[in-house]
Amino acid sequence: MKPISKKDHWVGKCELCFERRTPLNPLTIQHSSFNAPFKLMKSSHNRDGRCEIPLLHSAGGLVGGDVLLVNVNMREKSSGLITTVAAQKVYGTVERSLIHPQGIWAKQDCNFNLQEGGDLEWMPQELVIFKGGLFEQTMRIRLESKASFLSTEIVRLGRTAAGEKLGNGCWRSKIEISRTASESSYWEFIDQLELCGDSLVTDHGLSNSPVVGSLIWIAPDDFSQSKLEQLLEICQSSREGIQGRMGCSTLRKGISARYLGESSQAARFWFLRIWSEIRKVRNLSSPKNIRVWPLQETI
Repeated sequence: MKPISKKDHWVGKCELCFERRTPLNPLTIQHSSFNAPFKLMKSSHNRDGRCEIPLLHSAGGLVGGDVLLVNVNMREKSSGLITTVAAQKVYGTVERSLIHPQGIWAKQDCNFNLQEGGDLEWMPQELVIFKGGLFEQTMRIRLESKASFLSTEIVRLGRTAAGEKLGNGCWRSKIEISRTASESSYWEFIDQLELCGDSLVTDHGLSNSPVVGSLIWIAPDDFSQSKLEQLLEICQSSREGIQGRMGCSTLRKGISARYLGESSQAARFWFLRIWSEIRKVRNLSSPKNIRVWPLQETI
């Protein structure tokens, strides 16, 4: 088998723009441009006019050197939900050398810009990193004052159903969320993780749990603090029947939830329950099960 060279790597780019049809019509439409391996599936709308679009990575997985770029612009008062058609797979690394003894990384870079009143839900299916896989993701989210952003992420470290662990692989994630208001800018949330080596097995790390997940919701800046505290209580009590370690807390203006355990399905169930409660407290339509997702709990 010939070695993989730089020219064989995928560099996929997807540009999405969501725009409200008219000031009096809540229906959001989307404009897009993309190149392989990205493809966009048919979009749909919910009762609030939110545009739901599934994103397909047609290559079947990532290897070291592959790069995915996702840029999303939410125009004023537009609303969208972006998901993925299938779980994303990251295979064992390639191109080990004296310069890169571990191999080279697969990377994903996401940039989300939300204008005033923009509302984005970023809910990809889970990420599965095979033994020896190296994956680095960076997400930058910039919000104007009344914009709202919700993100879920579920990561399985190793194909545990096949008895596989992450081995010498590694997952890195960096999330930066900032808000601009009254000609000033400040941080709403910053999170940086690197999971590999000892952090996979120690009691202060993952303690051999193969699944880690996170949910972040940044509310509009005028969202009531009392409603936020009530939402936290509901989210903390919504763990009934779900196995794993779960924690939930408030941010300056939002909610952060974490999952650690054995089951990506359990993480998905809990996050979808929280998502439903967030929709409810905002007086938005109750979410329907995402049409491209398997194994969903009725919500």
